[in-house]
Amino acid sequence: MMAKSARAAAAWRTYREVTKPGSPALMTRVRAIPRLVRAVMRGEYAGMGKGKLALLGLGVVYILSPIDVVPDFLMLIGVADDFGVFLWLIASLLGESGRYVEHERAVIQGRVEGRTP
Repeated sequence: MMAKSARAAAAWRTYREVTKPGSPALMTRVRAIPRLVRAVMRGEYAGMGKGKLALLGLGVVYILSPIDVVPDFLMLIGVADDFGVFLWLIASLLGESGRYVEHERAVIQGRVEGRTP
């Protein structure tokens, strides 16, 4: 389970990355997630492997699953593990999708300048 200070630090890092000037905006990153998944599955984006994509998928399954490592009936502890996985998942998805958007922009810029990716 992620400590409270570690969760806060992860949330702060994600906020700073998303709000950095020149960085892709939050909704741009969110809209890029399906394209990122498709590109990784097709092998068109080397910035993220299928293993990490599978790990992110397991994070989604863990959050949605009624079966937990720490049961939710243990009130705060049971909810905290879900929240820790949720923060990790959001931070990972937003970070990866931001890098993917920058990759897409570089590919488009390369095509405009006559370079091939």
